[in-house]
Amino acid sequence: MSSRLARGSILILIGNVIFRIGGFIYRFLMAQLLGPSAYGILGYTLQFQGILQVLSAGGLPPAIAKYVAEYTALDKEVLARQTIYTSLKIMLLLGILFGFLMVFIIAPFLAQINPKMPGLIYPLQAVGFIVPFSVIVGAFRGAFQGVIKMEYILATRATEQIFMIIFATILVILGYSALGAVFGSVLGFAASAVLSVIIFQKYMWKYVPKPEIEYNFSFLEEVKLAKQIVVFAIPVTITALAEMCIFAISTFVIANVIGSVGTGYFNAADPISRFPLIISTSLATTILPAVSAAFGTKNQILLSKYVSQSYRYSMVIILPMTVGIALFAEPILQLTFPKFLAASPALSILVVGMTFYSLFAISSSIVQGIGNPRTPMYVLVVGAITTFILNWFIVPIYGIVGGALATTIACFLIMIPILKLSFNLTKTKAPYMFIGKAVFASLIMGIAILLIPKTTLGLLLGIIIGPIIYLIILTLSKAFDHSDFLAIRRFSHKFGPLSKIIDKILNFMEKLS
Repeated sequence: MSSRLARGSILILIGNVIFRIGGFIYRFLMAQLLGPSAYGILGYTLQFQGILQVLSAGGLPPAIAKYVAEYTALDKEVLARQTIYTSLKIMLLLGILFGFLMVFIIAPFLAQINPKMPGLIYPLQAVGFIVPFSVIVGAFRGAFQGVIKMEYILATRATEQIFMIIFATILVILGYSALGAVFGSVLGFAASAVLSVIIFQKYMWKYVPKPEIEYNFSFLEEVKLAKQIVVFAIPVTITALAEMCIFAISTFVIANVIGSVGTGYFNAADPISRFPLIISTSLATTILPAVSAAFGTKNQILLSKYVSQSYRYSMVIILPMTVGIALFAEPILQLTFPKFLAASPALSILVVGMTFYSLFAISSSIVQGIGNPRTPMYVLVVGAITTFILNWFIVPIYGIVGGALATTIACFLIMIPILKLSFNLTKTKAPYMFIGKAVFASLIMGIAILLIPKTTLGLLLGIIIGPIIYLIILTLSKAFDHSDFLAIRRFSHKFGPLSKIIDKILNFMEKLS
């Protein structure tokens, strides 16, 4: 089991990285092909697509994963199989309902209250066709997660993204604009749903075997099971919605106040600003079971080590990344979204907010891992309300920069309580000294970057010089100890031929320190 868990964790980490890169490629292509106005409409639509998918799934995929894993471990295959079927029924019902509401009620209403976004109604209505396919995919991914077959999740995600990117590009080139981009997603989810069904039928019965004696659930028994699943899923749904709202509210307010062009600029800055989240969300995925195991066995030394290292190793990468993106915002946009250079001030601010959110994500996983799943939910709900209030007052004054500022302030406000709580609950001392040295090294690196021209060539120079300055300052300030070098060496051996180069760098750094 432990080897399967480790392998599953690695696969899901790879999946998270690929998923973010794939999403960025999709946005990059659509931005180039659509231009600011149509891309603004697409960005607005994608936010509602995510919200609708969360509502339709009802937080059920994690519930499926939990109960399939639990019942399979207890040799209750009948209940494991029925959990999948019952959840799929609930999700299909919700998917059809919300799809219908989106096409005939929600889309017309949103188009009416956003007169500055002409042509919004058709892409929004197209979202309604995504939902039935997305809930099928979500249900089966929950089942795959329950038996720790993460490669099946990776396969469905890859299929979804490849089909989405290819068909969205073709449809936009054919002249279907933002509507074509959304229908690319429809076809991506449809292909993923077909693959999910095939994988489930062909392979899943090895892990959730058919019982020797078939048992037919009565209506009341299935209702009881459905209630159990839904009760578990409700806080998961609220948490997911609150998290999405923190990222989406700025887009909604900007769309209403400024219109599609401003929304397009903001949505060009948004995916780049989220690059630090690749580190934090990947770490958050793996830290939760590790912390949970250490807490469950009452191993305080191991628990403190996991908590401390999660902050140390994430911030040592995220801080220089944030400084680099903030200072090189314009040349980064020149390379990725050349039609959206006006978004550079918003990007410089928004990436700082994502650093705050990275700390929140890691802290949230730690708090959940030691048995407090609802606490992050409450903080996120308050954060979403705060984000809306700040946007409502700041966006009319400062435009898309105001949206970035509002999101950053809200992320800072939700970071503080959950960060403090994670250290208090785990009885762990915060690594203030290490983080302080990392901040200092990042600032020195930032000062050096200020002297470099903000051009594409300057960006390339900064990518080379910045990390060298950063690592030298960290090493000279004795931020790393012997255990850090040992851990990095162990990890570096997975990089094949590059491990020798990494070893030489580590030897040099160890001598300096």
